[in-house]
Amino acid sequence: MTQICGVQSWCLGVTLPLILAAALHQGFATVAPPTTAQTTTAPKEPERPERGNYLVSSSNGTTCLLAYMGLQLNISFTSFSQNQTVRDIVNLQPNFTKSSGSCEAENATLRLTTDGDKTNLTFVFALNTTSRKYHLREVSLSALWPDMKEPFFVQNRSLDYLRGTLGYSYMCREEQTLSVAPSLSVNTFQVQLQPFGLTGDKFGAAEECQLDEDDMLIPIIVGAALAGLVLIVLLAYLIGRKRSHAGYQTI
Repeated sequence: MTQICGVQSWCLGVTLPLILAAALHQGFATVAPPTTAQTTTAPKEPERPERGNYLVSSSNGTTCLLAYMGLQLNISFTSFSQNQTVRDIVNLQPNFTKSSGSCEAENATLRLTTDGDKTNLTFVFALNTTSRKYHLREVSLSALWPDMKEPFFVQNRSLDYLRGTLGYSYMCREEQTLSVAPSLSVNTFQVQLQPFGLTGDKFGAAEECQLDEDDMLIPIIVGAALAGLVLIVLLAYLIGRKRSHAGYQTI
């Protein structure tokens, strides 16, 4: 009896340390150091912006630039509250936006100010007098919003958007994205503008953008394809019918 108890005591003395070591190992293996995951909340997509009617007058009071369009800012900045870069999409509201600018022989500037001068969006158009073509050459944005950690400013002077012909207005019904910089793009909606060659305060004849022409071309292509399919089916039917009549005559 004494021998059995001795063996049991020895077994217990060996087993307890092993169980304790296994439990400690399991505890260290399952307990991981806490980590803080940085999550970026995607901005809610706003509704399509309202179209604004913006104009610039020359020194003699006549309208020298006319723009009718909806504008949307897609901007990335450092958030003060989140202490990280966030992306925000903001519609310009025409009722709270003031337009100003200047017109010269080969340059025209449209400046849009909103939020009590806290947001300034500027478009600069250039005219090539030789080819009589104009385009959007420069876009800049300065902003100071409540959650911005520091003032925001972006400028690009080497753009080539919204190309038109002198005396004609540029028109594009489709949404376009004007990439200005990695931290800024401007979405335009239902644009009609003319920075040069205005007659009075009315647009000249409109030149459609490529996006609008492509949209008009798609239904034409689909219609032509369907018409071709109908023609093929009709020809197959007539050929089959003719062969059927030839077979009857042979019999």
